[in-house]
Amino acid sequence: MTEASVREFKMPDVGEGLTEAEILKWYVQPGDTVTDGQVVCEVETAKAAVELPIPYDGVVRELHFPEGTTVDVGTSIIAVDVAGGAAPEVPAQAPAAEPAQEEPKPEGRQPVLVGYGVSTSATKRRPRKGPEVATPQASTALQAELNGHSAQAVAAPATAAVKDRPLAKPPVRKLAKDLGVDLATVVPSGPDGIITREDVHAAVPATAAPQAPEPVPAQAPAAAAPAPAVTYDGARETRVPVKGVRKATAAAMVGSAFTAPHVTEFVTVDVTRTMKLVEELKQDKEMQGLRVNPLLLIAKALLVAIKRNPDINASWDEANQEIVLKHYVNLGIAAATPRGLIVPNIKDAHAKTLPQLAQALGELVSTAREGKTSPAAMQGGTVTITNVGVFGVDTGTPILNPGESAILAVGAIKLQPWVHKGKVKPRQVTTLALSFDHRLVDGELGSKVLADVAAILEEPKRLITWA
Repeated sequence: MTEASVREFKMPDVGEGLTEAEILKWYVQPGDTVTDGQVVCEVETAKAAVELPIPYDGVVRELHFPEGTTVDVGTSIIAVDVAGGAAPEVPAQAPAAEPAQEEPKPEGRQPVLVGYGVSTSATKRRPRKGPEVATPQASTALQAELNGHSAQAVAAPATAAVKDRPLAKPPVRKLAKDLGVDLATVVPSGPDGIITREDVHAAVPATAAPQAPEPVPAQAPAAAAPAPAVTYDGARETRVPVKGVRKATAAAMVGSAFTAPHVTEFVTVDVTRTMKLVEELKQDKEMQGLRVNPLLLIAKALLVAIKRNPDINASWDEANQEIVLKHYVNLGIAAATPRGLIVPNIKDAHAKTLPQLAQALGELVSTAREGKTSPAAMQGGTVTITNVGVFGVDTGTPILNPGESAILAVGAIKLQPWVHKGKVKPRQVTTLALSFDHRLVDGELGSKVLADVAAILEEPKRLITWA
């Protein structure tokens, strides 16, 4: 190895103008062989957690920072010998090394690296040195890669170990551990028999103690797993560093609260017909396999209300002293994750059909739960929905997402006594709260939007007559 053969991989700007990122997890160690496009670590910025792929082939020589370290953008984080020198203390003839480099990555992994992007052609990979024949070593190498270990450290006779250890990536194994799921009992649905997060979630009812059914409004993005119990060992205080997503969220909320004059209006509405429509849509063949819940119809109702009152979809340009009217709707969905509150948005939600909107919501929720929401997905929002009802809360006074004009809070949907057709009957009822920027939205406009959303949820057929 010569100094000229060592390449230093620097921390990239994985967002827009971000200055630092925290190294959450290393997927490689010194001595491991890496290939162009292979994910070597996961980092967290002020906006999201992102997997970083290495842009060249070689052997890892040094990791410059341990996990948990915050590193400035542009600082070298890993050294790779691109000459391909032999890994230290590993036999050069380790049979599982080459198949591990060439084994295709599981579907669904889309590492994004500004400046490099995702590999789209097999021509960027080194050609195999031998015939493409499936071997026990290849399976062993794939297992090693998924478990975050060097393929060179896996011996060929370890075929039996592969059978004993189900195929799953490290984040999936952690999720299974948090949920108390034995991976050996999970039926895999991913390519090559890989266990996915969806497989683990599907196995929870069979492995966990029976639980009461979720309340009706449990449709908003939530944390992927319950927070582990915390013990304080008798300490009277615990200090938690504020960084990453939580730090950025705190700064944004303070800026919004003290910049935009907030006004919040409330309305309580009978959503019994909406709940019946949700159940009917679940049986509709056009909606099979899609995420159908009250949040879907609430989102559609808000989009129709914006179409009827387009001036609500705007932003305030302080520098130019202008109101910017948006002729598109990027619908934000507030999501509570273990890393803090994030608000990814559905691009051009106004142009989507109900099935398309359902699919987009499902993808947004799954990505948020996995902590893989990209920075781009959180840029350019125009209006947001936050579902506090999933926590059993009646309603709230939400703070505007910076740069947006309005945010709709949805409370818990509960069975309550309600006057219906002159008689008191049990009906499904919820409370909506709309906060808006009073610099560009006056009380009349805000009231019209909120009243339209309520009217549609009370009588869903207005989705057809008003759309």
